[in-house]
Amino acid sequence: MPQKIRELKRKLLQAGFSWRQGKGSHTIWSHPELTEPVTIAGNDGQDAKVYQEKLVRQAIAQLKKF
Repeated sequence: MPQKIRELKRKLLQAGFSWRQGKGSHTIWSHPELTEPVTIAGNDGQDAKVYQEKLVRQAIAQLKKF
C-alpha cells in the first residue's frame, strides 16, 4: 500500500527539512546540509508515487551519513 503525500512531508519535517511552496501542488524541500532540494508534487491525501518515496528515503539517508 503506497504512503500518502502527507506522510512523506511529515518524514521530511521530522528530518529537519524546511519547505517552500512551488507552482500548484508542488512543494520544494531543502536542508542546510544537502545541496539538492526534494520536490514533492501532489495534495496531502493523494497516494505517493514510488519515485517520490524513493527520493525522500534517499534524502534522509544522505543526512544520516553526515
